[in-house]
Amino acid sequence: MTLDRRNFIKLLGGASSLALAACAGTGGLSGPTGGRRVVVVGGGYGGTIAAKYIRMMDSSIEVVLIERNDHFVSCPFSNLYIGGLMKDLSPLTIKYDKLAANHGVKVIQAEVTGVDAATKVVKTSTGDVTYDRLVLSPGIEFRTEEIKGYDMATTPEIMPHAWKAGPQTVLLRKQLEAMKAGGNVVISIPLAPFRCPPGPYERASMIAMYLKQHKPGSKVIILDANPDIVSKKGLFLKGWKKHYDGLIDYRAAKKVTEIDTRGMAVLVEGIEEVKGAVINVIPPQKAGHIAHVAGVVGTDKKWCPVNPMTFESTLHKNIHVIGDSCVAGAMPKSGYSANSEAKACATNIVNAMNGKELIDFSGINTCYSFLSAKEAVEVTGVYKVDKGAIIAVPGSVGVSPDLSETEAIYAESWLKNILTEMST
Repeated sequence: MTLDRRNFIKLLGGASSLALAACAGTGGLSGPTGGRRVVVVGGGYGGTIAAKYIRMMDSSIEVVLIERNDHFVSCPFSNLYIGGLMKDLSPLTIKYDKLAANHGVKVIQAEVTGVDAATKVVKTSTGDVTYDRLVLSPGIEFRTEEIKGYDMATTPEIMPHAWKAGPQTVLLRKQLEAMKAGGNVVISIPLAPFRCPPGPYERASMIAMYLKQHKPGSKVIILDANPDIVSKKGLFLKGWKKHYDGLIDYRAAKKVTEIDTRGMAVLVEGIEEVKGAVINVIPPQKAGHIAHVAGVVGTDKKWCPVNPMTFESTLHKNIHVIGDSCVAGAMPKSGYSANSEAKACATNIVNAMNGKELIDFSGINTCYSFLSAKEAVEVTGVYKVDKGAIIAVPGSVGVSPDLSETEAIYAESWLKNILTEMST
């Protein structure tokens, strides 16, 4: 499947050329809130939807979206770019001007430097912003301290993680293009939970596809810290056998604990050395930095415990955490999960601010993975709260019966629809 087959999302990619509108990037909003201001930090799959839906449900509530970048690049589908199916990242890129124009969301491009939960103040690089309710959707950071030799300032430039879409994604693709035929690509997968459970296995598929076409004699070595493939195991194994037999060397229970950037090698449990011409180290993960700054990360120092109905932090009142950073029970850390959590969170914030009854949480997740240029597979599930935790509705979780070109078409439509919903 080439980019030409994706012409229907070129218009979406055109959004990346739009200028950021209604940006209050020159200062803060530290004045009185009138009891009607919600601040949202993070402009990704969760934050944009929370900001938009609060305004849609009650336009009398002021909503301020704070995001350090003037655009967002989707991690879902970025593996297709790495595999050479997209010319650039524009089909995965959105801006925030229409959230401002269409919904009255005030957008501030700034770095969040602190949160004072006692005084309800978000501190930013352009000034303080006061809030009545705060929604954090900060994505992930990496627990690089668990990998000996890993330097966050230099290692990603040699062994890219590409687990935050953007420059790292481009770097990994360039390394693949520059690699000599016959070289091996090593992918290191951390222990779950991590962002996008099927993502590393889809990436292996897309890289194997590229190697098969352009780098004869090369192969992909997967070092998976988990005891088995985390998601869609049967479908990935079938796809690999069908398309990449002999090109993918999957090794379970191989946790990378040390890296050697000079020698272009990783060490499994500090003993077994594996070398590669290109090495994609995906480090273990934790809640985004601002969640730690705000004091909403649990005792595990990794993720944020929340009320499963409202996504309000169990550690600080009036602060809600959605998306990859929160503990959402059985829901995976995915873009669609963040979208679903954001809608539920927004609904109950509006209800709480208007003295209305809170609603029970009902969520959905769908995640597509490409196995080849024309075939994709899907996992989906419906979720509810039971006994204080989010669980999968019995019988609701399922995967595609087989590799499918139809699923690939559905996947493209999913991407178009969800990015449009986030940006308009």
